[in-house]
Amino acid sequence: MSENIHTSVSNGTGLIVLDRPQALNSLSLDMVRAITRALLAWRDDANVAAVVIRGSSGKAFCAGGDIRFFHDAGRATPQGGSALVEDFFTEEYALNHLVHFYPKPYIALMDGVVMGGGMGVAQAGPAARVRIVTDKTRMAMPEVNIGLFPDVGGSYFLSRAPGALGYYLGVTGVTINAADALYAGLADHYAPLADRAALDALLSATPGADLPRALAAYAAAHHAGDSQLAADRAAIDRHFSAGSVPAIVASLKADGGAFALKTLDIMATRSPLMMCVTHELIQRGAALDVAGCLRMERALVRRNFENGEVIEGVRALVIDKDNAPKWQPATLEAVTQAMVQAMFEPVWPDHAHPLRHLA
Repeated sequence: MSENIHTSVSNGTGLIVLDRPQALNSLSLDMVRAITRALLAWRDDANVAAVVIRGSSGKAFCAGGDIRFFHDAGRATPQGGSALVEDFFTEEYALNHLVHFYPKPYIALMDGVVMGGGMGVAQAGPAARVRIVTDKTRMAMPEVNIGLFPDVGGSYFLSRAPGALGYYLGVTGVTINAADALYAGLADHYAPLADRAALDALLSATPGADLPRALAAYAAAHHAGDSQLAADRAAIDRHFSAGSVPAIVASLKADGGAFALKTLDIMATRSPLMMCVTHELIQRGAALDVAGCLRMERALVRRNFENGEVIEGVRALVIDKDNAPKWQPATLEAVTQAMVQAMFEPVWPDHAHPLRHLA
């Protein structure tokens, strides 16, 4: 068991605590394996009726995968093909699939930072999920900011967000709060920090089998406030339904309003290639099931490391911190459709795909 994952069973509830606070609970391969082991052990355990997953502090639920590890391992091996990187993404995506189809109530307390891989271990399927957000929730799929794309099932859950919200969240990588997460269908309940003692007492005192109903009743008394996404929804749908990233940018430039100008400023810092890849990913994900989305993402992440865009993005924003990534291509105008489609070229034949066994 990873030293950064703590598990216990009490009152019919299996508890998973992510405890790597110095890295905002970013997932390592050992952590992915420890969570997987716990969920597999509890899946058929009659003494476990529900699962709760949370962070060890209110600062972060999980900030994603360990991007420093990606950078170091990717640079150490030609074309980013480190066996450890390969193992990480294969096993992380298999965990995302396990979470999505978990047969017991799966309750994610998404307190603090929830980004990337944190979304992957929180976005269970509708039959099991209870996703709780708080005043401190800061949620995002910010991968385009580091030259990656919204993975861990992002092609599935973003493509199914209302209207063009999925394209907006994926292509810009913006951070949203609790009210926005509820509005976008990425959370179910809001729990105010002022009432945290009552929530903790409910989680510990309620038998696991009764937790979903008890949490719904608890949340009914609380309101997260107004959503900025809701206020911007008309503009988001108008611009981000344009059909391509260049068309989105052209629409925003023609608008010239406050929302449009702010969004253009954000997009100007993102990887042009990966914004276009993300748009294509979400478009393709709408026609695929969960397993199909994860298999698509698994091949795409290999292409992404071969391309090197993510290694440069992590260097600029995390390692050297110069905030001046040298994106390739450097401009949106230089991104061709051939470049985008090349990222989706199959890596393995179907019978050899590392996630071929996902149902």
